[in-house]
Amino acid sequence: MTTEITATTLTIATDAGDARVTWHRTRRARLVLAVSHGAGGGIEARDLRALAAALPDRGVCVALVEQPWRVAGRKVAPAPKTLDTGWRGIWPALTAPGLPVISGGRSAGARVACRTAGELGAHAVLALSFPLHPPGRPEKSRAAELLGAGVPTLVVQGGNDPFGRPAEFPEGAYRLVEVPYADHGLAVPKRADIGQERALEIVTEAVAEWAASLG
Repeated sequence: MTTEITATTLTIATDAGDARVTWHRTRRARLVLAVSHGAGGGIEARDLRALAAALPDRGVCVALVEQPWRVAGRKVAPAPKTLDTGWRGIWPALTAPGLPVISGGRSAGARVACRTAGELGAHAVLALSFPLHPPGRPEKSRAAELLGAGVPTLVVQGGNDPFGRPAEFPEGAYRLVEVPYADHGLAVPKRADIGQERALEIVTEAVAEWAASLG
């Protein structure tokens, strides 16, 4: 039986400007997954849409968060400090349902989730396409942010992500799932052995299984 899902959008004032949260709720929720976009896109990203469609039926409310700079119509993301300020500002709304919250995001949003997890009391962190380093600059590692999350963490990474391929990630107390052939946007080329639909299924299945394992 399919769970009844409702979607609502709220605007929330933060110290970085107005943010926006689109809730995909389910009546039988046991967790909230809050995920934000990267520095070059919004909540229309294929992996965020897939999670919002698939997880409510697994007992997870999904909150898609638009950072203030996107709501304001700007095309360039601000400094990390400002991104963190926006995320802190929306956190009370995310915890309002009284459920444990998985703090998540893709790319720059994943970095925000890792940096703020401890202070905000996140139940866990979901890092989609974590930008381990700028393309071609492995010496500019951001591994410390990932390793410092301090809570159960799942990384979902494209096999051909120029911001960090799975084999480049250091050992640590986190789980990493590879999406074969996928790039930073978790898109797979037409010549790949798997199609785009299967690539997104790998994402949603991995997140659903991991979320179900959280205590």
